[in-house]
Amino acid sequence: MSSSIHASAVIGDGVELGQDVTIGPGAVVLGPARIGDRVWIGALSVIGAPPEISSLRQNRAWAGELEHAGVVIEPDSVIREHVNVHQGSHRATTVGAASWLLNRSYIAHDVVLGEGVTLSAGVSVGGHCSIGAGANIGMNAAVHQRRLVGPGAMIGMGTPLSRDVPPFAMVFGAPPRLRRLNAHALGRRGISADAVSALADAYRQGDLELARVDGLGELAAEIDWWSAHADRRPVAVDMEGPR
Repeated sequence: MSSSIHASAVIGDGVELGQDVTIGPGAVVLGPARIGDRVWIGALSVIGAPPEISSLRQNRAWAGELEHAGVVIEPDSVIREHVNVHQGSHRATTVGAASWLLNRSYIAHDVVLGEGVTLSAGVSVGGHCSIGAGANIGMNAAVHQRRLVGPGAMIGMGTPLSRDVPPFAMVFGAPPRLRRLNAHALGRRGISADAVSALADAYRQGDLELARVDGLGELAAEIDWWSAHADRRPVAVDMEGPR
């Protein structure tokens, strides 16, 4: 199957398109950008506008002025209507493979989304954020710049997220609090009941230094991701019950 690019779409200089890419009416893709195989981009989305940083020149990428760190949309991702993804300023703004960005979602400069992330309608993610694989952010939530959302975490709709979220946590409310585990995501990973219990106990006790918690070997990759970010400012915990 060949790519399908609508006649009204704008594809700028410095854009690399993979195989079987779909780009809808009125969509704009500006370079530098790399769009992976089987990516679907909906009508009127804008990929690759310059970073919204006042100290940088607002270059005209549509005229061949390619001055920024790029955008990468990895294979099998779906970008729905009216989505905005901005150029990186020091690293490529990245959408991980098989991610879903629902309509009107917004990703600022230098954001990195892991594999299989879902941003629901109206979600805004501020600059320099890192969102772990499989995270799910609910409708109209707003993620403050430079924040972390751990792998497998879930953020409730409308949440104003100004702190960092550890792996497989469910966070919601205003102010946001860690309320329970994302049992669905843990179940899909096939994590044992013992490991789930150990993680729940750690969170209930407010211990978010997961590298020192026994019994979490099955979650080594997620814990390594969390521990690798040294300047964490974790969300407050208000958790009851086993989940």
